[in-house]
Amino acid sequence: MAKGKRTDNEKRNMKEPPRGEETLAAQKEKSAVQPEMQNDGEERKPQKNADGGRDSKESAGRGGCENKNGKTSDLQENVKSVKSVLTSEDILVFEFESENGKKFAAIFADGLIDKQLLGELVAKPLRDAPKDAGYGEIKLLLASPEVKDGTDTAGAVKEISGGNAVLYIDGVSDYIIIGVKSPPVRAVAEPPTQVAVHGPREGFIEDIKINLGLIRKRVKTEKLQVKTITTGKKSETAVAIVYIDGVCPEGLPEKIEKEINENKIDIVPDSSYVSQFITKRPRSLFKRCGTTEKPDIFCAKICEGRVGVVVDGSPICLTAPYMLVEDFQSVEDYYITSYRATTLRLLRIISLLIGIFLPALYIAAQLFKIQIIPFQLLLKISSSVAGLALSPSVEMFLTLFVLEVLNEASIRMPKYVGLALSVVGALVLGDTAVKAGIISTPAIIIVAFSAIGLYTVPNNVETTTTLRWLFLIIAGSLGPFGIVVLCGYIITYLVTEQDYGVPLVAPFAPLIKNDLYDGLVKADMYTLGTRPKVFNTKDKVRLKRLKTQKSSGGGKDK
Repeated sequence: MAKGKRTDNEKRNMKEPPRGEETLAAQKEKSAVQPEMQNDGEERKPQKNADGGRDSKESAGRGGCENKNGKTSDLQENVKSVKSVLTSEDILVFEFESENGKKFAAIFADGLIDKQLLGELVAKPLRDAPKDAGYGEIKLLLASPEVKDGTDTAGAVKEISGGNAVLYIDGVSDYIIIGVKSPPVRAVAEPPTQVAVHGPREGFIEDIKINLGLIRKRVKTEKLQVKTITTGKKSETAVAIVYIDGVCPEGLPEKIEKEINENKIDIVPDSSYVSQFITKRPRSLFKRCGTTEKPDIFCAKICEGRVGVVVDGSPICLTAPYMLVEDFQSVEDYYITSYRATTLRLLRIISLLIGIFLPALYIAAQLFKIQIIPFQLLLKISSSVAGLALSPSVEMFLTLFVLEVLNEASIRMPKYVGLALSVVGALVLGDTAVKAGIISTPAIIIVAFSAIGLYTVPNNVETTTTLRWLFLIIAGSLGPFGIVVLCGYIITYLVTEQDYGVPLVAPFAPLIKNDLYDGLVKADMYTLGTRPKVFNTKDKVRLKRLKTQKSSGGGKDK
């Protein structure tokens, strides 16, 4: 009964307010206008009205009021503003309510988040949210470790498209960005392009966070720096610039970041796009940026003073500056003895040179300098080419053309069909062509050995295959003289090229004696105790052997 009397008194006071005091309606109007005088994202202090209740952002937003920036605190209006931009059917809205009547709406892209995680970290903790809870109190109730503030609709659209969830609160104009991203990714496995018998088997995948985790797993120093930027107007692809502070030359990460930001492109689906951004001459025939799919190789290179670039959506990571000698260094060279590593490096170089020059030298010798072929070998070749209707140049061009067609078809076709196609093409076509007198046996042997030799350095197959065609054309036109001229031109070009102050053919031109121990020759670990001088790093020592003092008896170390 007392309660009813108190209510009647309050109604009487509302009808006849005393002088000098505001009415309840006036106080509500004042509270609705107050957000205009505050900064965006700042939580408003609750005010008590004539009933003794709390006037929070919720009470201000029930009428859908807007502030000077056009933002509204009405939940449905905020949801509509986002859905008006993201009109696709896979943009979902999850609306739920606390037991006390507080309303929420989570907006996300279907397939990019973990819905179970959203329920456990967001919906479940907010079940007990008070109806008059403000923005800050709601944010503290969330169990997600990755929470950020958001204010405008454009930012919400960007976060939702990137795979995060956006939480709107009824009565609050701002929103909360919740990191529950879980895009479909494949498991970490051994990369197919860099298979190793010795050493780690892990490889990068298409998710940038997992790739950065694989790097952090191996380089635990506090000096490891990761700077993330975005590129691509439509794709907004995340690009991480990774380097070690104190080891990487000063200003190099900033230069690479500038080169990436200066290129405006719609979409960046792979790191090969970024590699063209950061190279000084993207139209160069030769490779100008290091690539790897293995985290151990990536970490070893940034520890030498290079900058690494990790692109979201690509399993191939980049390193710069790049030296041509890097591609002659295999994955296993640092996990086996130095003698075996040196032997394999020399074998790769010899095989690569044979793969490039052998077809051209064969044609030049047949057409211009037949006397350079040993007499007994010349007799065998003469008996094989006798009766052929094609000239030596056309014969070699035809054989190489068939090889390239078989190679391309075996790659593009399904796995097992491509394998069968390679066997059938090599045996049936080759044997039939020789019996029909179209091509000779020496031509097939030379082309096959050339192809095998080029693939001893798989990272440079695109360049070396083009060079083989160029030398073949020159050899058929100008003979040995043309081969020598083209070699001189290529050597001059390589010697004069550099990226970010590092010569392309270092440590041979200019000659850096300290770096020769990890060039064509692989020295032991203690000989490679200093970092490559060509990078001009601050911290030059990477291995220091501590000498132990032996006792006078010579038995034990102290």
